[in-house]
Order: sequence, then C-alpha cells, then structure tokens
Amino acid sequence: MAYLHIKNVKIAGLSAGVPADVVSNLEAENQISENYDNKDFVTTTGVIERRISADLTTSDLCYHAAEQLISDLGWNKAEIDAVIMVSQTLDYILPATACIMQERLGLSKECFAEDIQLGCSGWVYGLSTLSALIQNGTIKKALLMAGDAKKHIIPISNDPLFGYAGTVTALEYEEDSDGFKFHFGTDGSGYDAIITPDGGSRNPITLHSFDEEIIDGRKYNRLTSRMKGMDVFSFGISTAPKSIKKLALNFEFDYLEADYFIFHQANKKMNEMIIKKLRLAPCRVPMCMSHFGNTSSASIPLTIVTQLADKLINGTYKLICCGFGVGLSWGTVALTTNNIVISKLVEVES
Repeated sequence: MAYLHIKNVKIAGLSAGVPADVVSNLEAENQISENYDNKDFVTTTGVIERRISADLTTSDLCYHAAEQLISDLGWNKAEIDAVIMVSQTLDYILPATACIMQERLGLSKECFAEDIQLGCSGWVYGLSTLSALIQNGTIKKALLMAGDAKKHIIPISNDPLFGYAGTVTALEYEEDSDGFKFHFGTDGSGYDAIITPDGGSRNPITLHSFDEEIIDGRKYNRLTSRMKGMDVFSFGISTAPKSIKKLALNFEFDYLEADYFIFHQANKKMNEMIIKKLRLAPCRVPMCMSHFGNTSSASIPLTIVTQLADKLINGTYKLICCGFGVGLSWGTVALTTNNIVISKLVEVES
C-alpha cells in the first residue's frame, strides 16, 4: 500500500508567481464552450478569469516566486541543497529544467536537481520525494517548484478552464518534527483520459501532428492536450474522498479535525461534490479557481498562498491536501504548519 510517514521535515514557506495578464471568460468575444454560453460555463466550472501569457514559461514563474520566497525567508542561497521541479511543461526535453533553475537562482553546484513530470497530483508527489531527501538531515534546506505554463502551445481562446502559475514550497529539516503523512494511488488504465497524443517516443511528431481537430467545439491538434471530461469528473469525485478516508484510517486520526482542506482546483462542481461526500463545511475548503482556473500541480500551493496566507503565517494549523488527475494518479497529504512564511503573490510581466 502506498502510505508514507516522513518525519523530521517541515514547510518553511510558500510562494506563487502568475502572469500579470488576465483573461476573462465572461468577457470573451466568442463563445468559449460548445455546450454552454460564457455565463453558464463560468457558473458550472467556477472559472471567471485566468492568468495567461504568450511568453512566460513555468520556470519563469517559478524563478520569480523563488527569488521572492528566498528573500522573505532570509535564506542563504548557498545553503539550499536540492531543487525539484514538477511540471508537464518543462523548458526542454533535455536537459532537466531543475538544472537550469540551479544556475538561474545562483544555487550551489553541489545542489541536487531533478524534474518530475506530473500534473494535478504533482505537488503532493513532489512533496514526498523532496521530504524523503531531507528527513535524515544531510540536506537541510530545499525548494519544491510546481506549476504549468503552456507557452505558445494552445491559443488562449481554446483553453477557458486552465491558467498558468508557478509555485515554490520551501522545505527545511527539523529534528523530531512529525512531518507529513501520505497516501498515493495510480490507475494507468485511464492514461488517455487526459493526454497529449503526439510528441513523445510512442507517437513522434509528424506533419499530421499539426492537423486541426474540432473537439467540443474547440480547435486542437495532436500536440495539444485533450480531456475526457466526464471520465475525469467521475474519477475525481470518487477518488479524492476515498483517499482522504484511507489516509485517516491508516494513520488513525479523524480527518474532520483538520482546520483546512485544500483540493486540486479542477472544477467547482467537482470540488463541491467532494466537500459533500466528506461532510465538510465549505468555509474550511478554500478555492482559488475563480480567478486562476485549473493550474495543474500549482493549484494546491496557489490556493494556500492566495486564500490562507493571513491565517497560516500566525499560529499552528492542520491541513489535508489532495491532488488528483492526469495519469490517472492521486496523492493526499496530512501536515501541520506553524507560523510559516507566505510571500505576497508575484505578478510577472510578459
């Protein structure tokens, strides 16, 4: 069973970077969905507006967020010994974007650097990987970067659900800390529920990769991602509640005692059904999708930065975070924060 309890590590701080440019779904000139007018689409998904950019990459957003957080923490860059980048939109096929971030941030050449290619569950997976590196104390400070920004891949009018964001989570060794409790799962039979068909080794790029396809009234080609919406919806509302309950049962705690629940920001209706299944008060489940859309692996830390900063910077809070989606994969983590540093949202100009 994929349960982990990683001790001796804590979250020291969080930051997030988003493009300064805002696109409104309500004010879009054309109908953004084949099945809904723009107002109904916003009501159904909860996504009023998104942050996008034709020029910024995931690493650009993470870089600016990292510089802000390092400054706010007062960390010495020479003491940061590991960087993990979680994204579906890395700078290059080769080399790893984490290697580029080591140089760009001016970190030590003795720095551990690694990419993880995951989407909606990626922040939780990245948190487990990086905290496992820290737990024995040989690495004491590290950065987890997570997000997506699909530079030039999809025309912004085609993608009314998704926004761009890059986040940074600063982790630190703390002896005797209870750390993080995790539950993970994977169902590869649904690998094609969210997929970019061409561009990998299975289906290399050909001239036909650029042929236009119409799916649900929007234009795609085989280098753009597409989603089986109802399959993903059914997966999310079933998997997230089960994962949280399994985590609580395995580690023998009452999940209802958590102060806040932060879910992947996929869809308003989906999250409302998860809240209902878990019998949660909506005030304990912050959401940020209304102004940022679905930001993939950035969505959990982005929600914390934009919705919970005034709470978490003072006092101790129990959080349960659950990411679920592309893969199909999911991950849930229970953790406690104590007076963590949360940087002001960084708005990056294109």
